[in-house]
Amino acid sequence: MGKQAATKVLAGAEGTGATGKSFPEAPALRLVSSPKRQRILEGMLEAVGTGGYDAASVRTVLDNTGLYRQAFYDNFADKEECYLAAFALGVSQLEAVARGAAAREDSWQGRLRAGLGALLEALDADPVLGRALIVEVHGAGPVALQTRSEVMKRIADFIDSARESEIGSESPPPIAAEGIVAGMHAVIHAKLAAGEEGGFRELLPDFMYFAVLPYFGSDVADAEMKKATTA
Repeated sequence: MGKQAATKVLAGAEGTGATGKSFPEAPALRLVSSPKRQRILEGMLEAVGTGGYDAASVRTVLDNTGLYRQAFYDNFADKEECYLAAFALGVSQLEAVARGAAAREDSWQGRLRAGLGALLEALDADPVLGRALIVEVHGAGPVALQTRSEVMKRIADFIDSARESEIGSESPPPIAAEGIVAGMHAVIHAKLAAGEEGGFRELLPDFMYFAVLPYFGSDVADAEMKKATTA
């Protein structure tokens, strides 16, 4: 993860703790307790996002951060523990970016468009971070995969809240929201795994159509697709 891009994405989450009818709140995490710990977490995400989880090592993280080995082991027992902490922090920060953007909107469609747009823009700004969180999580074991499942469940719950809207015209089966989230995830994963460096924000119109259609029908989905194109 490029250090300037990492700082931009992670700092972008500051001050975005707005709640209400927005993207769901992520569970509270242990605060980054020191600048060294922060650098190690960012260095781990950079190492994993650049070279893959299997190739990343404590030595790679130290090379990325300029810190000594003792600084690493003062904070983490091993590579796995460090990655799990970095993964949880990175996901929480991205959720905060999406939630902060969504909080400025009143409608379900507006919140989804703003939150999803902010997330896709973050991936455009730092695809290495995206690869560290979305692609390489598979190599990190069951705990990381469980955390990812919890994140996807929170997003699916938000999407399924569309059925509570007064203007909703359709009633899709409960599994619809899970399918929508899985479909979006698959598209993003494929682009990141292929090494693409941009074009994520351009997915927003299609994603909005895909998410809106089952709950509001084709006319509203078409309108939302157009709004997302010009947003």
